[in-house]
Amino acid sequence: MPTVEVSDLKDGDFLVDVREDDEWQAGHAEGALHIPISEFVARYGELTEAAPQDGRVNVICRSGGRSAQVTMYLVQQGIDAVNVDGGMQVWAAVGRPVVTDAGEPGFVL
Repeated sequence: MPTVEVSDLKDGDFLVDVREDDEWQAGHAEGALHIPISEFVARYGELTEAAPQDGRVNVICRSGGRSAQVTMYLVQQGIDAVNVDGGMQVWAAVGRPVVTDAGEPGFVL
């Protein structure tokens, strides 16, 4: 499965967070699109509307397991998708910003 390291992501890269609502509310990457894995297939249209037409979809969760499932689903749909290795745990550990919906500093559940 295609993966990407957090360190290889640039500001502005399209990111979809598939964690559940409580995890998202605790803290997420600024600018990420939130579609929980439990609702992903039903809300797939939101992703296709928001994703860049010729860009890659970077899929993230807490540690990489749920995002791996979603990445495989997206690849099967013909989307250029990659799993963010290590997820939000690595994102936070390397010092990338984690925020709440209010723009305050957040944390990874």
